[in-house]
Amino acid sequence: MLIESENKAVEVSCGTKQTEETRTRDWVERSIWTDRMLEALDKGVKGEVWFSLIDKVCRAKTLYAAWQAVKRNGGSAGTDHENVERFEEKLEENINKLSEELRTETYQPRPIKRTYIDKPGSREKRPLGIPTVRDRVVQSAIRLVIEPIFERQFRPRSYGFRPNRGCKDALREVERMLKAGYTHVVDADLKAYFDSIPHGRLMQDVQRFIADGRLRKLIESFLKQDVLDGLAKWTPETGTPQGAVISPLLANLYLHPVDQAMEEAGYTMIRYADDCAPRRCWKEAVMVY
Repeated sequence: MLIESENKAVEVSCGTKQTEETRTRDWVERSIWTDRMLEALDKGVKGEVWFSLIDKVCRAKTLYAAWQAVKRNGGSAGTDHENVERFEEKLEENINKLSEELRTETYQPRPIKRTYIDKPGSREKRPLGIPTVRDRVVQSAIRLVIEPIFERQFRPRSYGFRPNRGCKDALREVERMLKAGYTHVVDADLKAYFDSIPHGRLMQDVQRFIADGRLRKLIESFLKQDVLDGLAKWTPETGTPQGAVISPLLANLYLHPVDQAMEEAGYTMIRYADDCAPRRCWKEAVMVY
């Protein structure tokens, strides 16, 4: 969302980095992000590029932490028909198998189950992809490892799909801007955003911060995993599926340059990208999807 004053854009300084309050990291997985790693994150590694991350994804300890997140979120079984309860019955065996497959680079994502849900205020249906439980565990492990790296880059007025942020935070910022004298609002909606993200450009954005080729290859495998829609199976050429654990993080990464460009141009853009927000919230705020 862009808000301008009557005559020109009013610039409100956010600083080049978020404040300590807005960057509170009580959400990080401390078995991965130790004090030493967090210190390196704050000081900034050379070139802002991180190496040797795949070993952290492969660890059984990371996969167990990822499993806990998957279990809390619940959800349906994927195309292999294995639900959360069945995965837990052989938890140690499943975790060790995933760890070994990731370590030996034999892990392959299974097809995503395509389903459709009602789209609020429209007759259209919103497509969702349901990964298998095993794939959700691996994606959660990836997110635990890379999210702090990307979060350090993200701008303060990006609110969707981010730790300790939500719709009401975006609304409060909108209200503050209006009280500060902003009078013009521009509303932008990127249609079918998740489905239209180009894989090549997205992976270039990932490569800016992650030099670990094995981890990049693993992330890309989730972009290209098959989709099972009824009896039809196809391989997507663009997009990152809504419903996948790492999709929101990757979607924010792809729009990050837009946040930067608007900020550098002196505009105030408040972006909230959570399509799952209650309708009352997204009708009150002006958002960019």
